[in-house]
Order: sequence, then C-alpha cells, then structure tokens
Amino acid sequence: MTDHRLPILEVHTPSSSFAIVYSNTEDTLDSIYDKLTRKLANERRGRVVGPGWVKYSWNDSTWNLDDESDYTIFVWRQKSVDPGSDMRLSLHVHDPLQPVPRPPAYQNPSFYQFRPKPAAPSPPRTVSGRSQPSVKSGKSRKTAKAEPQNTIPDHRKEFEDFHSQNGVRTIMGGIGPVPSVRMLLKNGYRHVYISRKFALRHGFIPVDAAPGHYGYSGLVNLGTWPIKVGRTKTMHTVFLSEEAHFDVVLGRSFWEARQIKTDPLDLTDVVCGDTGEKIDCELVVLKDGKGQIVTVT
Repeated sequence: MTDHRLPILEVHTPSSSFAIVYSNTEDTLDSIYDKLTRKLANERRGRVVGPGWVKYSWNDSTWNLDDESDYTIFVWRQKSVDPGSDMRLSLHVHDPLQPVPRPPAYQNPSFYQFRPKPAAPSPPRTVSGRSQPSVKSGKSRKTAKAEPQNTIPDHRKEFEDFHSQNGVRTIMGGIGPVPSVRMLLKNGYRHVYISRKFALRHGFIPVDAAPGHYGYSGLVNLGTWPIKVGRTKTMHTVFLSEEAHFDVVLGRSFWEARQIKTDPLDLTDVVCGDTGEKIDCELVVLKDGKGQIVTVT
C-alpha cells in the first residue's frame, strides 16, 4: 500500500512545537537550517540556526545534527523507517548560547530536556503478617548481618558505571573572541585548558609555534581569558595543553567559580549554581580508529 502521508519533520523547542515539510531526496542540512531560521523568527533573537542548535531523537536517544556526517546518518535513519510505521524522527532546536527556561517559565514537555524522568523503582514491600526480627534477639541480629541487602538496583548500577567510564559531559560556550565552542566539562582537571590546534587556529599562540615551544615541555600559562557559558561571562586563567580530543577543557577552577551542580542519575542535568541557569549538556563517548572506547581520565 502506498504511503500518502505528508513528508514532515516534527520540531520541538523549549517553548513550542511545530512541523516543517521535509524530503530526504531534495533537502540538505543547510536547507533544514534555513527553514528553521525562518520558522523561529520570534525565538532566535536575530541569530541564524546552525551547528550546535539542532538535535534529533532516535531509539530513545538524542543525537547531534551539526555537520554533513551527522546529516548522512540522519537521512539513512529516515530511510530505514518502515513506511507503515508511526515512528518519526523529531528535531529539537535550541540556541546553545541561551539558557533553557527554568520553572515557572513555560517548558515544552516534548523538548528532550523536559521529558518526564523514569520513575524510581519502588522499595520492596514487607509481606503482611511476617514478624520483624527482634531487636533483643542475638540470632536475629546475626542473621541480618550475614545477609546484607543491596538497596541499589542492578540496572541503575550498570547505567552509572557505563556512563562514568565511557561518557563525558560537553557543553557549548565561548572563550575570548571565539563563540560556539564545544567544551569538555570535567572536574578531574585542575584548570581551564585549550588545545594546541585550537590555540593556533584562533591566535592564542603565534602561528610559527614549533615543537619545544608553548607547552611541549609542560603546561604554559596563556593568561586570563573570558569564558561565557549561558548568559554569564567569567574570567579564568587558561593553560595550553596537548589534549587531542577537545578544544577546551573546563576544570575545577571553572566548576568552583560557576558553582556547577550535577545530577548523578541524569548526567546531562547541569546547573550553574551562581545564576541558577540550566546548561544544555551532551554526553560524548570517544572511540579510536578501531572502534575501541577512549576513556578520558
């Protein structure tokens, strides 16, 4: 049977939902950006939709739609959906330089960050009529000690272990004159660091810097630079590093200055305690050329 449904993409922002006409044979990533830019005239405050703005839902996860590689996968996933299925990919759009609304501001429950969290497992119920161990009974006390109960569900422990070992938090922000930079948020580092490639590309160090200079023999202090995350800009001492995976690493000095608060059950829930802003955070799992997971320590 031929599917006569209008080819559309459902779009959700923190405050609204709508749909745009879409064709995976005629549209491109840039044309999707253009459609969203026109549609979001009242929400984007003069900015143009581009990399860092758009994510999409697939198999109960949220994925980036930042470049042509992301878009190729997006199209392939569109084509893999059974025409008779009700399953559709939904876009989630948000300016990475703007904070998401906090209660009591209106929050769209269809936006991926505002979806209700899974209910916590109920505690085990006591069987009616069964007597509890006597406090005065030495035998009962020994029995209780010999059979300790694990109150943490196995699936929760596996979830936390997986993400703590394989996933790292990343956020969007600006450093110095450079906006919209994806930054690693990790308090296991002491300071704020930028990679050599990023420093060369944006003029933080001279273009003729060579091995043996600017950090190859150790960390080099590049001075104090403004870092903007959300609406707030703070000043931090920045060091050059040889980190190959991320352009910018925000360590403990940033965490302490912005009073970063995280949720151990939802690793994407990041709040700046100094202003109460909730920051758009994404978990990233790094893999090498052989597909092996790279652990960022």
